[in-house]
Amino acid sequence: MNNFQRHRRLRTSAQMRRLIRETTVSINDFILPVFVQENLTGKEEITAMPGVYHYGLDEFRRLVVEIAEKNIPGIILFGLPAEKDEQSSSAYHPKGIVQEAIRAAKMEVPELLVMTDVCLCQYNPAGHCGFIRNGKIVNDESLQLIAQTALSHAEAGADVVAPSDMMDGRVQAIRSLLDENGFQDTAILSYAVKYASAFYGPFREAAHSAPSFGDRKTYQMDPANVREAMREAESDLREGADMLMVKPALSYLDVTAKLRSSTQVPIATYNVSAEYSMVKAAAHQGWIDERATVMEMFTSFKRAGADFILSYFALSAADWLKEE
Repeated sequence: MNNFQRHRRLRTSAQMRRLIRETTVSINDFILPVFVQENLTGKEEITAMPGVYHYGLDEFRRLVVEIAEKNIPGIILFGLPAEKDEQSSSAYHPKGIVQEAIRAAKMEVPELLVMTDVCLCQYNPAGHCGFIRNGKIVNDESLQLIAQTALSHAEAGADVVAPSDMMDGRVQAIRSLLDENGFQDTAILSYAVKYASAFYGPFREAAHSAPSFGDRKTYQMDPANVREAMREAESDLREGADMLMVKPALSYLDVTAKLRSSTQVPIATYNVSAEYSMVKAAAHQGWIDERATVMEMFTSFKRAGADFILSYFALSAADWLKEE
């Protein structure tokens, strides 16, 4: 008599595998990042990210309807202004591109969950996430501008503001200003654990936000560090964050898993631009199956502990899941 276990008994058919599957991916897991560009008519494809576009408000309205029809829960907005200045004033202007896109989205699909990326990098010539003084990114002077940006998004109708700048104290600054102005119900999704990653490469083209000097390593995290990630997350929770994000997703599954084991709040992970573009490039060459690869990646994000996923594949995933 054989005394080994026959684990394959539970893999004998698709229905058996479906029955005992431990981790599932559904349409409810997705947020679609969207780039809206001021003074653009229609849409323009981003060269480094095939199938991803800069949207003018006219085409953005049509996209919002499509997103709702596919039953994707929400979007996160990134704005590309027509003009930049040292004060990043377009970031918090009441008629800035993100503010107008929020209003447009809520007009077309009121129930759509609208998140906004809160940062300054697209709005100043230096391309950095904070205020620049004497060639340095200064922390405390940046907080007022970042909080004002978040408030302007809330005033326009955003459901969730998501600070991505990695300045110390920005969650507290945002929460205080929102509450002071009657926006106690506006949630904060903090990019709590955002690494200084090489996987952001294509995003620089997408957001027109490449730094004009230096890099972002003095404020984004060292990819080698995990304990530091836990400290960042703990700080943001104390300051008032409602949800936390790990960015990037694919190379930081261990960080997501460790964060999941230490907190009960919802956790997001961002399937970033290079993770998207690498799959697209390999699939274009016929080297991989795009659908199978992407769904396996999504499963790994969920298995690591992510509650939801920001991904440029969200529209495609909606179609794939519907077919299943």
